[in-house]
Amino acid sequence: MLGTVLLLLALAETACPSPGSVASRRAEALKKLLEVFGMEDPPAPPTHFKQPPQYMVDLFNTVANADGVTKNPDILEGNTVRSFLEKTHSEEMRFLFVLSSVAKNEKILTAELHLFRLWPRVTDGPKRHHFCQVSVYQVLEKDKPDSPEGKKLLAARLVSLQTSGWEVFAITPAVRDWTEDESSNQGLLVTVQGLGGSPLDPPPLQFASGRGHHESKKPMLVLFTDDGRRGASLPSAGFPGGSHTSGVTPLPGRSRSTRSLDRLQPCKRHPLSVDFEEIGWSGWIISPRGYNAFHCKGSCPFPLGENMRPTNHATVQSIINALKLSEGVSTPCCVPDKLYSINLLYFDDDENVVLKQYDDMVAASCGCH
Repeated sequence: MLGTVLLLLALAETACPSPGSVASRRAEALKKLLEVFGMEDPPAPPTHFKQPPQYMVDLFNTVANADGVTKNPDILEGNTVRSFLEKTHSEEMRFLFVLSSVAKNEKILTAELHLFRLWPRVTDGPKRHHFCQVSVYQVLEKDKPDSPEGKKLLAARLVSLQTSGWEVFAITPAVRDWTEDESSNQGLLVTVQGLGGSPLDPPPLQFASGRGHHESKKPMLVLFTDDGRRGASLPSAGFPGGSHTSGVTPLPGRSRSTRSLDRLQPCKRHPLSVDFEEIGWSGWIISPRGYNAFHCKGSCPFPLGENMRPTNHATVQSIINALKLSEGVSTPCCVPDKLYSINLLYFDDDENVVLKQYDDMVAASCGCH
């Protein structure tokens, strides 16, 4: 089955299209589709197989179903979630995240530092300790992060020494500073102290960092942002027949009687498969592999019944058309009257994993408008 773009191209081509025309139309359609997804060019696939962070996979499964359709629009804060793995691989508790892929128009809503707490070792500190204090600082001066004027406290909490797992610290002010002034990004410093504030040697708590730990447990920065595109309707220009069936050139080989029969069928929703592999995007899109966008097709004859889900305007228009009370008034069109958003989990140009939500991507129901 052809993907959405390829199907629409087939509908738009004449019975004897030239090879150049097909290629140019395909390129134009893919460019328009990229615009829908807020991109100028498709990201390059990772240079080698890369496992996405489990947190991002779990978040996608919480927000969307297997086809990427949003389960509940209120689950996600903003419409974009970006994850960044720590790049320096330092053995110290100093972390630096490169945020160059964050667009200038993205509003930072929440920023979180995710650290994986390792199982405590027997030799880690006196046994009487059950908790320690973990503090996260924004580094202000690279050369003296340990001095009072060289760092700013972002978050601190008591952490149990008896378990392992992820610890999440809110660091939104620091990330907002970094996105406003890239040169101010001197990274983060994490310290582990006893309950009285004194340093413990050796520290009773270790976080996964450096080269000695699995990629899935590396320090990670997660940003919840909004790019301002929420609620905007999808553009229909460049996609023939994207919203209704009038004006679409029929597929070659279909008989006039078959096309007439289509027009006699009442307005309803029909499947429309979008296959990212056929489009050529499977290298950078993690989930879903494709989705059913659906499309609306059929007639809106007079009189319009409630099953046609007509608007009042469509009802009046059908009456005017039936009674020939005004020239040039057509019958109402069969179009989507409710739309769902979808979510994509993908690798960006820097091989960071991004979860992004796109409004108005699936026709949930059809009606005569």
